[in-house]
Amino acid sequence: MLILIICLALLVLAYKYYSPFVAKQACIDSNLETPVTRFEDGVDYVEVSLLKAFLIQFLNIAGVGPIFGPILGALYGPIALIWIVLGNIIGGSVHDFFSGVLSIKEDGKSLPEIAGHYFNIYFKSIMLIFTAMLLFFVGVVFIMSPAGLISNLEVFQNTWMADHTFWVLVILGYYLLATLLPIDKIITKFYPVFGLLMVIMTLSIATALLLHAPHLPSINEFGSLFSFFDHSQHLGHELLNPVPDGPPVWPLLFVTITCGAISGFHSTQAPIIARCLTNEKYARPVFYGAMLAEGVVACVWALAGIAAFPDGYSELKSVIDQGGPGLVVNRISSSYLGSLGGIMAIIAVAVFPITSGDTAFRSLRLTIIDAFKISQSIKNRLLVSIPILTIAYFMTKIDFSLIWRYFAFSNMLLSTSVLWLATKYLFIKKTFHWIVSIPAVVGTAVTVSYIMTAKIGFQMDPSTGQPIGLVVGILCFILLLIYSRKFRK
Repeated sequence: MLILIICLALLVLAYKYYSPFVAKQACIDSNLETPVTRFEDGVDYVEVSLLKAFLIQFLNIAGVGPIFGPILGALYGPIALIWIVLGNIIGGSVHDFFSGVLSIKEDGKSLPEIAGHYFNIYFKSIMLIFTAMLLFFVGVVFIMSPAGLISNLEVFQNTWMADHTFWVLVILGYYLLATLLPIDKIITKFYPVFGLLMVIMTLSIATALLLHAPHLPSINEFGSLFSFFDHSQHLGHELLNPVPDGPPVWPLLFVTITCGAISGFHSTQAPIIARCLTNEKYARPVFYGAMLAEGVVACVWALAGIAAFPDGYSELKSVIDQGGPGLVVNRISSSYLGSLGGIMAIIAVAVFPITSGDTAFRSLRLTIIDAFKISQSIKNRLLVSIPILTIAYFMTKIDFSLIWRYFAFSNMLLSTSVLWLATKYLFIKKTFHWIVSIPAVVGTAVTVSYIMTAKIGFQMDPSTGQPIGLVVGILCFILLLIYSRKFRK
């Protein structure tokens, strides 16, 4: 119980005391006009109230990410909570905040356009490729997972509704509408309701954990991770392999738990709401606040994943192998909340990914239109959207795990790129850049370590590939120090 309270308290304190400092460095000016006041078009630039903007942003970035990721992260044991809380406060919330601020400052433009402004055409092109790649993979993943879940529901078995392809086409049809229609026709009307549903579900699980869970990790379980003076010779091994026979923490934990800690996908969603805010001062509660809220969700589900399986790694992994994190959600919800919890779990793992998939494709349409300076006519929106969704349909025939690995890599790479972009922005503003440059260095080390050892990368032995990532991170830090001194002169 104490662990959950500490995690939530740290996230709340971060919003109260750290986020104002971050906002000050970003040079927020509440007197400046926002993009919606200059470019309102009834399609993407539409005024949205603060509360609706928060709930939409929260649901856009959340989906099932802060549920599935932390459940998989629970395989690493209690150290997953350390990454969620610290990663969120120092990295993820700052990343999301600057994604929103930069878009607001640049007329609601997408990331590649902003990158071109602050760097050059080459960096813009790289950002365009990886932004489009990530958005596309997110969209495909969130066609496949809900279609698989719905088609496998027991009530549909032995009927035509058990056809997986049917549900793929239904979801694609909805995605086409959500991508084409003005933001106030679907997203601003229904997403706040779904956002509240996620809040209610999370609060229900958190309350059940506090009242009924007998296997929450204690402070003592964290002690072995930090008892440097008593166990210094074992500290490195315990940090990298905290669970016997479990996966190594570096760099896999940082790629497994992205939503809730730091996720490049969130930066692709920022322009959607940046085009709708009526005041720059709302950037802190909407972007920083929504990410902290996602961190709360991630902490709750990571703890639930640990508490619901007292036999530890082997028991949790067995359930994941049987039915993925969706089955874990169902078991946790049914166990703590009864039959109502099981129903909520089905709604969550079916509806929440769809609400991320549609905004992924919408963001992809915006990114392409921005990059090639295409007008927002309905004809052009169709010409952009239909080929994308057609290709996405054929991609659903590919192995899910392969798509997911590419998504994980591009997600971390994009978040790191955004942090470097924010670093450049703060250099120009001559404010305290370390709030984004330090997380950018860590993200660089993680990304390089992952691609060196991953199956989709160079497949190097971890003993060789992982140190390469650390060395690259150290070199980036040294270059950052040198550049900082030259810049001050």
